[in-house]
This record gives sequence, C-alpha cells and structure tokens, in this order.
Amino acid sequence: MALARSVGLLALLVSVQGLTREQLFDYGIRVGDKILDSGTDSVRELELEQTLFFFKGKFDKVYVNTNGFISLAEPTGESEYLGKMPASFGMIAAFLGDLDTTDGAGYVYFRQDKSPDVLQRVAEHISQAFPSDDEIEPTHAIIVTWENVAPQGERGPGGEYARNTFQVVVANMESASYAILLYPEENMQFGSTLIDDEDQPVEVGFNEGKVPGWFSWGSTQGTYYRITEDMPTSEQSYWETNSGRPGVWVYEIGTSPLFTSITPGEVTEVTEVTEVTEVTSVETVVESLVPEPSVPWIRHHEDLLTSEAPYEPLATSPEPFGESSTPDEPQHRYRYVQPQQPQNPQVLIIDEDELNVDVFSYNYETCSSNKHKCSVFADCRDYADGYCCHCKPGYYGNGKDCIAEGKPQRMNGKVSGRIYVGDSPSPVEFSNNDLHSYVVTNDGRAYIAISSIPSSIGPSLQPLPALGEAIGWAFALQQPDYRNGFSIIGGVFTRQAEVVFQPGNERLTIRQEFSGIDEHDHLLISTELDGRIPEVPQGATVQIEPYREIYQYSSMITSSSRRDYTVNMPDGSVRTHSYLWTQSIKFQSCPHEEVLSAVPASQQLSVDQIFVMYDSGNQLIRFAMSNKIGSIHSGIPEQNPCFTGRHGCDTNAVCRPAQGKDFSCECASGFTGDGRVCYDVDECSESPQICGPFSVCSNQPGSFRCECVEGFTFAGDGRTCRPVDHCQRGTHDCDAPERSRCSYTGDSSYICSCLPGFSGDGRACQGNQTHIKYRSNFLLNSNCSFLFLYCNFSFSFDREKTACERHREAAQASSSSGGFFFRPRPAVGQYVPSCDAYGAYEPLQCHASAGQCWCVDSSGLEIPGSRAQPGSRPMCIDHSVAPPLIGPTPKADISPLTPGANLLFSQSGKIDHIPLDGNRMIKDEAKTVLHVPGKVVIAVAFDCVEQMIFWSDITQPSISRATLQGGETSLLITDLGCPEGIAIDHMSRNMYWTDSILDRIEVSRLDGSQRRVLFDDDLINPRPIIADPAYGYLYWSDWNRDGPKIERSGLDGSDRTVLVQDGLGLPNALTFDPQSRRLCWADAGTRKVECIDPFSRLRRKLTEGIQYPFAIVSYGRNLYYTDWRRDAVVAMDRHDGMEVEEFLPQRRSRTYGIAITYPQCPAGVNYCSRDNGGCSHLCLPRPGGFTCRCPDARDGSCVEQDQNF
Repeated sequence: MALARSVGLLALLVSVQGLTREQLFDYGIRVGDKILDSGTDSVRELELEQTLFFFKGKFDKVYVNTNGFISLAEPTGESEYLGKMPASFGMIAAFLGDLDTTDGAGYVYFRQDKSPDVLQRVAEHISQAFPSDDEIEPTHAIIVTWENVAPQGERGPGGEYARNTFQVVVANMESASYAILLYPEENMQFGSTLIDDEDQPVEVGFNEGKVPGWFSWGSTQGTYYRITEDMPTSEQSYWETNSGRPGVWVYEIGTSPLFTSITPGEVTEVTEVTEVTEVTSVETVVESLVPEPSVPWIRHHEDLLTSEAPYEPLATSPEPFGESSTPDEPQHRYRYVQPQQPQNPQVLIIDEDELNVDVFSYNYETCSSNKHKCSVFADCRDYADGYCCHCKPGYYGNGKDCIAEGKPQRMNGKVSGRIYVGDSPSPVEFSNNDLHSYVVTNDGRAYIAISSIPSSIGPSLQPLPALGEAIGWAFALQQPDYRNGFSIIGGVFTRQAEVVFQPGNERLTIRQEFSGIDEHDHLLISTELDGRIPEVPQGATVQIEPYREIYQYSSMITSSSRRDYTVNMPDGSVRTHSYLWTQSIKFQSCPHEEVLSAVPASQQLSVDQIFVMYDSGNQLIRFAMSNKIGSIHSGIPEQNPCFTGRHGCDTNAVCRPAQGKDFSCECASGFTGDGRVCYDVDECSESPQICGPFSVCSNQPGSFRCECVEGFTFAGDGRTCRPVDHCQRGTHDCDAPERSRCSYTGDSSYICSCLPGFSGDGRACQGNQTHIKYRSNFLLNSNCSFLFLYCNFSFSFDREKTACERHREAAQASSSSGGFFFRPRPAVGQYVPSCDAYGAYEPLQCHASAGQCWCVDSSGLEIPGSRAQPGSRPMCIDHSVAPPLIGPTPKADISPLTPGANLLFSQSGKIDHIPLDGNRMIKDEAKTVLHVPGKVVIAVAFDCVEQMIFWSDITQPSISRATLQGGETSLLITDLGCPEGIAIDHMSRNMYWTDSILDRIEVSRLDGSQRRVLFDDDLINPRPIIADPAYGYLYWSDWNRDGPKIERSGLDGSDRTVLVQDGLGLPNALTFDPQSRRLCWADAGTRKVECIDPFSRLRRKLTEGIQYPFAIVSYGRNLYYTDWRRDAVVAMDRHDGMEVEEFLPQRRSRTYGIAITYPQCPAGVNYCSRDNGGCSHLCLPRPGGFTCRCPDARDGSCVEQDQNF
C-alpha cells in the first residue's frame, strides 16, 4: 500500500504540473539581488523606494530574515517568536521556522524592482487572483527568495539536509500593497523544524504586531492572520490556490486610507491546463489518478512517501485561509474546487526499480518551435530527444551565445558585497561598483577595471587579479586542440572561488554570475565579494609572477593552485606572500550531446605579463594579463605567431596558422579588409531588408541588431514583429485610469475616452472632483452606513502632496475639531501658507491676523529682510520665472537668430566649426578651429562672455580651454576619471562637469579654481549636463543601463529630483531651449528624440528611428545632434521632428560633443551675475536665490555658513 501511495503521488506529479523553480521571479546576483549574510538568524535592513501598506500602517523600510519572513520593524531574537506566535512586531511570514544557511548551499536573495517586465508579471498574478479589480497598477516590488535553505540542526537519513526554495513578492501601488507567495513543488522537502527540541510545523501568515490601545493607553496584540493551522494533520494540496495558479497565493495586505482586513485572492480553482504523460513498464499498476489534498512540505519529513491517509472528497476547503485571532473580524471561508481531470485518465505501469521523477518531467522539443532560442549566429539541430544550438563557422560559443572568431570582447558588470581589511572591525562595502573589461581575443590579453574603490581597500586588492581570472580563462588564446571557456560553455555560468591567504588564514569568497551576451554584444557579469583580506599599506605596489593553473572538466569545472606575490613597501623593503586558491564553475549545456566529450579532461591556463595597479586619484583598481589555454604537459612551446599572440593582425581579425611559422590574418565576421587593417561592415546599409517588416536595423561593430518599430514587439520566434496592445500593456498615453478608458482597436491602435463624470479628449480628462475608487468586492461586502464618513467625501490621490500642501494641511488641522464632518479651518491668529496650482509655495506669503507679508524661497523659508510693514507688500521674485532680462524680450518660440553663430563639434583630435546662416548650415565654410593631436575630445562647451572653447579629453582625463581665435590652450583640471559632459554658467562664471568613472558631478570657477563636488551618490554613468543660468537649474542624464534617468537640481545642488525615468534606453544627449523652456534629449537605446516641459512634466516624442546620437544642442527652430553611426552632424526641426539637413565631415570618424557659439551673450542676469552675489568664493544660483559655498580644498580663508539667500 505504501508503494502504491508513492506511485500515486508521483503519478499526480506526472498528470499535473505545479509551480516549478523556473516559474519563480528571476533572482540571483545577475538581476541585482543582494545576499543576506549566512547564518541561522541573520537580518538585513532594506530602505524602501516606495511606501509599503501593511494592515493600517505605512512603512518605509523592511527587514529580511533567514527564518523565512520579512518584518516591518527590527525583529527580536528568534527565541522570542519561533513557536510563540504572534510576535510583537509586524511580519510577513512566507515560511516561518528555524532555518539555516550556514553550510554554503543555502542563500537568501532580496532586491527592490521597478522594471516593466517584473511589474507586468506582478500585475498578472494579482489580476488573476482578483478578477473583479480593474485598476491593478503596481509601481514597486520587493522580491525575497530563500534558496535551498535547510532546517536548523536536522539531517535526513542519508546525512543530507532536506532543502526548501520559496519566494515572496510584495507589490506596492499608490494606495495598496499585495503579497504573492510562491512555493515550487519539487523544491519543498520539509514542513517542520525543531524548536526547543520539538518538531513543530512551519507557519505562514501576516502578523500585525503590537498596536496602540484605546486612547493610546498601552499597547495590545494586533491581528495575526494565520494561513497554516497549528496541527500536524493540516494538509493543503498542491492544487489548492487562491490565485488560479498552483503553488501561488495572493493577498491584499494593506490599503490606505481605509483598511478592514487581510483579503485573500478569489480564484480557488486552478485554471491552467496540464497534460498526462504516458509511461510504460511492468511492475505496479495504479488504475486512476485522483489528486490527494496533500502538500509534502506541510508534513513531517519522515511521512513524505510512507504515511497512509484515506482520501476524502472535500465539500469545502480545510480553511487554509481566513483564520484570524481577532474575534470581531469577519471570517473568510472558501470552497475547495476539484481540479479538472483529463477525460481519459492514463494507466501508468511503473517499474519499482526505475522509479524516477525525471522520467516523467521530460518535455519533447524540436527546432521548429525553439530555433529562436539559439543565437542569430547559430544553427539549430534536432536530436532524437530534443534540439541543440551550434555556432556557425567563423563563430564560437555554446550556440546560445556566439562570438565572431578574432573579434574583441567587452564585458560590463557590477561588484557588490563587503570586505574586511587587515584587523579592521568594520568592512568596506561595495554597492554596484562598475566593472569593465576588454579582451583582445586573438592574443589573449585581458584588461579589467573596477571603479569607486576607496583608498582604505584599494592597495589591498592588488594581489587579486583572480577577480578577473574567469574572464581571461573564458577568452584565453587557444593552443592546438585545446579550447577556452567561452568556446565550451558560452557566456552563462556561475563561478564560486575561495582565497585563503597565508600565513594569516584570511578568507575571501568570490561569487560571480555570467549572464550571457546582451543586445550590445557585451558579456554581463555580477560579482559578490565577502570575507577578509590582509592589508597592503598605502603607497605599496604588488608584483605577481606568472603562474599556471590546471582546470579539470567534468559535470562542473574546477581548479586550484597556490600563488605567490611580492609587496614592495613604501620604505623600500620587499615582502613575499602567498594564497591558496580554489574555484568551481557550474554551467548548463545542451542535454542532448556531450559538450565536454571533445575537450581534454584537464587543460592548463598559463597567465603571464600580469599588471596590477591601484589608481588612488581616480579610485580605480586595474588588472591586465595575458592568457593561454593548452596542455598540462611540458613540451616545446608552439612557435607559430597565431599561438604566441605575436602576429600583428588587426584586433578585429583572426590569425590562421599555416606550416611552420607561416600564418595569415583574416578579418572577423562582420568586418572587411586585408586582416592587417579591418573595417566594420554596415549590414543595415548593404542589406536593407535584413530585419523584415515593421523593424529597424541597427548596425553594431561586427554585427547588427533588429528592433521592432514603436507599436510592435517581437513574437515568440524572436524575429517577427507583431502589433502591441498598448491598452493591455499599459503603454498608452490615455489619462489616469480613474478618469479615462483605453480601448484597443486592432493593430497598434487604440482610442482614449473619458469616463462618466469627466470631459476631454481621453488623454486629458477634467471633472469637478476626483474620486478614489475602492475595490469592487470591498464595496459589495460593506454597506454605505458603515462607510458613511467616506461615501460622502471625495479624496484626491493623483500625486504625492508637496511640502507646501502638507504644511497647509497641518496648519488647518492643528486647531480643527470637526474631523471628517467639517472642513478644517485654522484658529484665529494661525498662519496658513499659500500654495500655487502645482503645490509650490507662493513667493509672497502673508499673515492676515498680523497684517504682514514677506517673501519665501522655494522651500517656504522666509528670505531675510523681505518682511514688509503692515499694510504694504514686498516685491518677490517668482521661483519659476527668471530675473528680468536686460533689453527687449522677444516673443517666446520666435527668437531672432544672432548673426555670426556657429556650430562646434568634436572628432578625435580636433574641434571643427560650421557657420550658421539662420537655420542653415554653411557647409562649404566648415573648417577646423582647434587641433589637439593624440587626444579624444568628448565634451565641447562655449563661454560667450570671453569667447572661449572648453573641452574634455579622455586619453589623459582632463578639461582644457582656448580662445575662439585659436590662442594658447590652458589645462584647467587633470585629476579626473572620465569627464564626459561640460556645462558653462556664463552669468555666474562657473563650470560644471560629469565624470562617469568617479560617478560625480562637480563645479568650479571657469579657470578651474575653487573646485567642489556637487553630487557623488546615485550616479552610475552620468554624461550630458546642461546649465540654465537664467532660471537657476542644472540638468543631466545618467545612461546607466540598469536604470537610465534624467535629473534636475538647482545650480547649487539643491532640490535634486528625477524628471524622467520611464521609457529611456541610453539618453546620451541633452539640451535645454530657454525660449520654449523645453528640455530635449536624444536616446541611443530607444532611438528617439523627445522633449519635456520640466515644470508641467508634459512629454512629447519628436521623432524615432535615428541611429546612434551622442550629443545634441538647440538653436533657433532646429535641434542639431552628432551621430556615431552616420559620422555626421544632423539638423532636425524641433517642431515637427523632420530631418532637414546633414553635414558629413571630410574625415569620416565618430563625432562627439556639439555646442553653439554666439558673437554676444543672450541678455539676462541671475543672482550671482553682479559682484559674485557678495560671496567670497563660489556663488551658486538656484531658482529664486543663491548659495555661497566653499571649495572642497579649503585654505582657511573660506568660512561656509549653512545659509541660502
């Protein structure tokens, strides 16, 4: 009977497919997860980017714990809550028990996520669980994954731990939060843990914690909404659900402003269709497949396959949801619905000796339906039981990722974690530090750089080129009959390494996720560091001798070695140290052929020409090395230049060996030339139809990329572009869903219409009042008498209240006693601030009772000396309007062009100019205005007061200037990382710049003096920067591929805010037109040019389908931008988005920065224009005022007072 029951359970797994680990939300280092410290009760605080609603509270931080829960307050020790629920603190318990991750196999991952793909999937889960809700629009998610966690102190019969993997996703919206619990059936192996030497079931539920008592007298225990029951016999089926999906449970856990109770999903019947797999053998027969209401992880370990419990059909559910410890709250009961069975159940004949779940999980696949999963440079090949991808001739890789032979490879990634240095009790934290690497594959040279490394740890990282060794191994120069890592396993693998330093026994763990080639042909890497390393003093250098390491190839790849290094101390002494090194590489290969069969079981990696350096000025750690992969046996080294790397072929060429020392150079696929010199082939120009209908071809070095035009998206084959239903995807431009409706009309079209009670064109709907819409099932289960206070009032939640609005409400409420029944009004003598239509402080504030008025800044603070006598009013400057112009003011959008204006643009080694005749470029008169041989000029800017050109160079990172007439150049600033953007405030005589290596925005005087860091946080790849001195604003963009954004602040760094974050790819170029007050940008990722009003936030697309813009400038009615793909300067009408002109330089090479020169400055002043605003050093304007600041390098002559003017 026990065997029959076991087979019955397996048969159930055959006939229905529950949740699998692959169906969890993506997790791991490669998607940006952080890892909780290993332990049995580890906790990590997580500051939230958006408010979480839980019961009646609002929370801005949570705590992730090893023991299967997220808490809303810092949790107490586990002895105070394990087995003693409810706890005193708020808790979302996904799988509460005594769990353990100390054995190195279990991990807890967590992150916040706002990516559209994740939010769309979250919305689908919630919408399926609550089908009556039509306004599910999550804007923020918290994803926590417990992977392979074990029960503390318990091992199975074979000495192995049982392990569970599960996940909780908390979704936050504007006024509600949801929890999604996911349990993959094959990864839930236990359902209880030992607590005080007793085996106790885990708990799942939502605990409110302690809450204030009536009239704030003391505190009482809040609601504990428990999902699992505290009885060993409590069993739930894999197929029980409240979301329509097995193993997935959804709950609404908090709402604002009203909350009644935790609300479970409404769909208790599984809606997914599954299949029966037929298996034939000879021993035991089970004649029918009846699903049993049991989940293995909810039972005790020893009962998983042996306990006998008669099946009893359920008329109602065993009430897994709805238990509440608060007796007055309504109980929610749900009927268990029997899953739909196949009409003709199959008879399974299973051989007991061959009982293996893997037999039943096989899913037959062929190339006809899976070819799109292969690289575009690979062929798909069918096998007897599946398919495999194979790179085409001229390419190498695993078929999923293929790279052209001989083509250099770039890598990008992030480094996170923490390292203790020497005996320091405090670690150095790494938080998404940039890692960049470049490999010349035809000679095996690898270069690695990691940014933002503080001097407290930089010198001590020098002995660790091992951080990049996997890169060298992946692209090592191959000796005859031997293969490097990428040619065997491709670009998707996990590497775990441990370094043990001698003699101090310090240990460092390195975990790296290689997640394949992205759309820009970059290999993506995520690195996590944890441990302690010995200290190398400041000023010391490290030398590492060449070494060899043997790689063993089996189901995983392993290696180990001992390495020596020499530390040259600042005092001239030399010390020799060593460390032991072990690593393992895990990968997934095609299961239908033996990938490693053609690879020698052992190969030797030879590493020489090792260079390490810590650049303290730029906070960079750099490694370089030469790598070869070959035989483990010593012998006569190969002398052919193709195998030594000394061949002289172009870096984009492959070396082909011939007899003896003869060889030839052959340009890599996607390039053309004689092999000594290779040029990129533009496939898009040579084969215009290469990408098919409704798509655009984007040329890339050595390859190309197809992108669907706006309104279309790739179908399942990854090649065909099909229309997008913008209404379903939420990518329409209709007004907010509480005011408008989006109706799909076919193709990529839709119609916007206003809801009843509102009027407009559907994109902008207006009404007399804005109502918050409550979930329909809440209204159905409630009556209006209970909601009397709320049925007769309207609440507006269109946007978050501003500081002025909150100030005003606080003043009105401070003396109001009417609650919701009466409109709040201030007491006599109470000052109430005045806010404008956008919620900002009015520049003029008055106190009616006192009869006085005064001016305030944008923060509502009184401007000293502006208070007028009773009966009079001061003149106040509007925060959103510039100071008065000197001279006549032209009508907005119709600006007379100044004669003598020119376009400046840069190419490598020079700056050219093109005279402008009105809106037309005088191409015949274009010429070079400045030669800077050997330099790569990136940014260009112009000072109209002194007629000076400013530019940045990245070969020897610096900023320089020269007069327009070609006078001597002046080197202004040198200690930079990578200066990519320059902005000039000609009114205040200040210069601003971005640095994408140091991740900073800095300011100085125009001569480079009085330098000050304005921002050094939350910047990854800042590039363009724009100063608007008349209005006091600074604009810049960050093209961070993981989170591109456009930001704004005052020119003094105040009031930093994100203007644009959605719908960006690579916002390289940015410009501001002071006449129209529009901020425009060109995006090399989305290939669009768009504009936004920074004040109303109205956004408009001008054009799309451009190639690869780098910089942009606005002048007259045109936008002018430089384009890398076209090697050109392009003019576009900024009103209709049409291209009107193109200039092709005589020397065809990449065009970089662009700027406008004026024969005289546009009229205008700001607060710092006259006498430097009275400041002794830096005068930095801002909207409505200015700030005096000291430079970072102070000499005692500057005293900084924290005061704005």
